[in-house]
Amino acid sequence: MNEGYRASDRVAALMKKGVIIPNPCGVEIEDTVKPERISEKGVILHSGTKLCGAKTLICEGTELGYEGPVTAVDCQIGRRVKLNGGFFKGSVFLDGVEVSCGAHVREGCILEEEARAAHTVGLKQTILFPFVTLGSLINFCDCLMSGGTDSKNHSEVGSSYIHFNYTPNQDKATASLIGDVPTGVMLDQPPIFLGGQGGLVGPTRIGHGTVIAAGTVYRKDSPEGGKLLKGEPLMPGAGDFHRGLYCAVSRKVRNNICYVAHLIALKEWYLHVRRPLFEEAALGPELWVGALEKLDMAVTERIKRLRAFAGNMAESARIGRSVSVAGQPATDFMVEEEISLNWPQLEECFTRGLEASVALDERNRFLSSFHTERPGGAGYVETIRALKGETKKLGTAWLQGVVDRITGEAFAAVPLCQ
Repeated sequence: MNEGYRASDRVAALMKKGVIIPNPCGVEIEDTVKPERISEKGVILHSGTKLCGAKTLICEGTELGYEGPVTAVDCQIGRRVKLNGGFFKGSVFLDGVEVSCGAHVREGCILEEEARAAHTVGLKQTILFPFVTLGSLINFCDCLMSGGTDSKNHSEVGSSYIHFNYTPNQDKATASLIGDVPTGVMLDQPPIFLGGQGGLVGPTRIGHGTVIAAGTVYRKDSPEGGKLLKGEPLMPGAGDFHRGLYCAVSRKVRNNICYVAHLIALKEWYLHVRRPLFEEAALGPELWVGALEKLDMAVTERIKRLRAFAGNMAESARIGRSVSVAGQPATDFMVEEEISLNWPQLEECFTRGLEASVALDERNRFLSSFHTERPGGAGYVETIRALKGETKKLGTAWLQGVVDRITGEAFAAVPLCQ
């Protein structure tokens, strides 16, 4: 569009094609927004809605701004989505997502089908699988969460919860895997419950079926799942803080490697399984491109953060050898030096495309059964629910093969971290 195309004209053009705008004077459409990327079928833009960016995409039946003003910048929004109030940028919202007022959703988020968030939720680089529900007053950045089978039996994060994703050493190699990709995509896993007024200190791994008691700040891993976790009270006291000195480095690196591997497996799922489902819907191909872009952003972000972490390891080892820290073994310094020295080999494990040639027999057998068992005209959730148990096992084996290959190569580059 040319620069002289006024906001009122852009609003009028959308109304003419069928977009419902009850108060045209209260809606702002920037000149970068492409009207052809906004569906004319049942889209409602309430007062206070502001759309920005050439990548903006809005599919049919979506409603923006019912509870308060909405700013959406370069977001791709699926069908029947309700973004009721807040700021949304560089993220994807798939069919049936609902987010209440006061949201602050920044770049790199994917909220899959029927994921929900109550009021005043902050997200960035967050991936929520179908049905995952967030309560109110939550900060939940840099994590992936799966689990649950439907809108009643869903994974949930209680109100006033925090995923702690920034350290005193000012790094963010802290992404947490809450559930997983290989089994989580099958929509048949027991839900995870993170009790309110609590927190998770990343990077952490939590398995399906886990319950973390309300009021708990959890700092460990429980990837096996099915546990009730209550955390451990911190012992009172004081000690010296050595800025730049890290602890539990092996665990942090292991969890980062695992997280990136799961992201890459999820991208394979979008490439081979989700793509044909997107392509059958109006504006679906564009929505798929947006989701794939966010997955690439997520992988890039995690590599960037882990690279910065690795860059701090030599200095951490130097500080550790010069001061006496109770309980810190000398092997920790060897681990840090290994990560610092071998970072290029480790990074290459994430970027050289190992996933494309892994578990091909399981992948091909799964895809064959997937297309055979898929109900005609069904959406994503209905399609996955219709798969037979043996077919799901093949799909999980394929994706787990991707995870195992990437983590195996990565640990070969930094063996002391295993």
